[in-house]
This record gives sequence, structure tokens and C-alpha cells, in this order.
Amino acid sequence: MNKKKFIIAIIILLFDQISKLIVSLFSISKTIIPGFFGIHYCQNTGAAWSILEGHQGLLIIITILVLILVYNMMFSFEENRLNDLAFGLLFGGIVGNLIDRILYSYVRDFISFNIFGYAFPVFNIADLCIGLGVILIIYITIKGEISNANRSKRRRHKNR
Repeated sequence: MNKKKFIIAIIILLFDQISKLIVSLFSISKTIIPGFFGIHYCQNTGAAWSILEGHQGLLIIITILVLILVYNMMFSFEENRLNDLAFGLLFGGIVGNLIDRILYSYVRDFISFNIFGYAFPVFNIADLCIGLGVILIIYITIKGEISNANRSKRRRHKNR
């Protein structure tokens, strides 16, 4: 992992953990924009939309495997600002939620949206960064910013 990705991941991790600490210490529950946005602290023992609820051991193993996968995938992409941002967001977010799972056996969530009458599942900074990182990786992949070494392998494979 290059220095830029590492710094981005550390910043995301710190921001995530500090925000979770503040919201959990004070058990904040505050509507900011009625019917749309609020800060409501809750403890999620599952993954997104509470899937695999109560299976922390399995979720920790899956998270570690995803970290390894993302780390290996990172080398298939060119080194540039957008890719550094995407992988830094992913690493910071994934590690942020992994820390919660290991230390507390749940993930601390607090960002609450109600969009067109649908109460979206409560999430946190780590979740937001993981989502943004995934969107950027999809964009980068569609745009075709894979590494030159990976392109050469694909060309050689096509020419066989």
C-alpha cells in the first residue's frame, strides 16, 4: 500500500472512530431535518441491513477476507489520485467497522435518513466511505484505469 492510500485510510479510520465515540458516549438521538435526516445512535450486531445479525465471528472472518481481497485487487490498478482515494476510503472504512466488531461485538451506527418515506438503515462514517470507495472502484473499472502490467497480461491472453 502506498503512502497516500495509507494516509487516507488512517484519516478515515480516525474520523470514523472519533465520531462513533462521541455519538456513543452521549447516546445522541437528534432529528436534524424532520422527516429526512437525523443522528440516532444504535448498535448493529449484523452487517448491512442487519444481515447475519448476531454472527460476529463469521462477520469478522468475512471482513478480514474482504480486506485481503481489496489489498490484492489494489495492485491491478494504476497509481493515481482517484485510485488512492478509492482504496484509502475502502481500507479506512473496512478497518473502522472491523475494530467495532472486535472490541464491542457490534458496529456503532448513527447516521439516519428517511428518503421518500423509506427509513434507510442507520449507518456510520465507515459505511459511507466503503460505499463511496466501491462506487469509485466501479467507475475506475468502467473507465478502464487498470495497470499497464495487467493490460499486457490481458493482451497476451487474447493473442493466444
